[in-house]
Amino acid sequence: MNEHVPLAERIRPNSLDELLGQQHLVGKGGILRTAIEKGKVPSMIFWGPPGTGKTTIANIIAHTLKVPFFQLSAISSGVKDVREVIEEARSKSGAILFIDEIHRFNKGQQDALLGAVEKGIITLIGATTENPSFEVNSALLSRCQVYVLRSLDENDLVELLKIAIQKDDILKKKKIELKETAAMINISGGDARKLLNLLEIAASPNPSEGGVLEDPDTLVITDEYIMHVAQQRIALYDKSGEQHYDIISAFIKSIRGSDPNAAVYWLARMIEGGEDVKFIARRLVILASEDIGNANPTALVMANATFDAVNKIGYPESSLILSQCVIYLASSAKSNSATIAIGEAMSAVKKHGDLPVPLHIRNAPTRLMKNMGYGKDYEYSHSYDNNFSPQEYLPKEIAGMKFFEPGKNAREEELRKFLKMLWKDKYGY
Repeated sequence: MNEHVPLAERIRPNSLDELLGQQHLVGKGGILRTAIEKGKVPSMIFWGPPGTGKTTIANIIAHTLKVPFFQLSAISSGVKDVREVIEEARSKSGAILFIDEIHRFNKGQQDALLGAVEKGIITLIGATTENPSFEVNSALLSRCQVYVLRSLDENDLVELLKIAIQKDDILKKKKIELKETAAMINISGGDARKLLNLLEIAASPNPSEGGVLEDPDTLVITDEYIMHVAQQRIALYDKSGEQHYDIISAFIKSIRGSDPNAAVYWLARMIEGGEDVKFIARRLVILASEDIGNANPTALVMANATFDAVNKIGYPESSLILSQCVIYLASSAKSNSATIAIGEAMSAVKKHGDLPVPLHIRNAPTRLMKNMGYGKDYEYSHSYDNNFSPQEYLPKEIAGMKFFEPGKNAREEELRKFLKMLWKDKYGY
């Protein structure tokens, strides 16, 4: 095979049995495997991180069912391209249209698919890294099954490396020893394509440029060598997946770390790389609660207003709106107390199960419920001093358990004083 074809493409699986990962969908008895084996594949949307097999599974479906396969990228394709594929598919008895990054299609582009999907002219397979509930319009979403793909685990990634070294027509001609894999696994973050790109880069130089040369003709791949390769050779930004998550990670951590200068720099990198404006804005909304929370409640208001504004404005002017919000969030007081509180509460729910609601705070809309004690002895807070009565609101099995610990910042210290006044020593505020 042509050495200019990427490694990930050269060793792409042709059957479900060759596929690594996604066993919850394609393993024995898996819902997707069953549908493929029966030859009754619905229109669907694959939702998951980059490099988890979305394109590969679409290709396998087409190969297994032996139907025409059309592929479009939402980045470079428009309504005209969609209509041309639909017209071509009309003359064929069943065709699959795979649209990568379908979340980047606007409403008009998505609407152009509706009739063809509904009439069975095409079986649509969309791929997205974004929640389809937000990014795919409801009319199209209702006509598709949504399958969630998971990041590959360490065993799958190591196996993938071995397969590439042993079976790829180009790599198997080289003497490559896979001595250490931790760095490759960590850098790839479960992204098979990114892992294979890194392996191909590592294997491309002359062995004397790196590796452990126990044998002068053998490239021994070590963690140290991979770190050197990663720092020197990986592309700056690729919104289709190569460093998409690395850049957004640096961006979020810069805001969390209260460095507006670094935050604006990473923002600029994403904007210049053509990142989806809604992708950036949505993460600012999440960060406003996750990392700032009640240390500055206005942060969520600001982030939400930013999300609304960029949806109305679009690029290039949205860069100004994003910049303002990013600087504000980065320069704001920080707290993750709300994040910790809900995490602790959810852990308690999982540990203790569905504990019964105390009778005195249950709703009592009928006489029977009142006779059973529902709502009995409930103390209406507004009837007491400070609009507060120190009754128990948690199930008796976890009475007194504290989930919320105010952060060490001015606003939450005020919350601490207020809660301590109300609850005295019950929760240890």
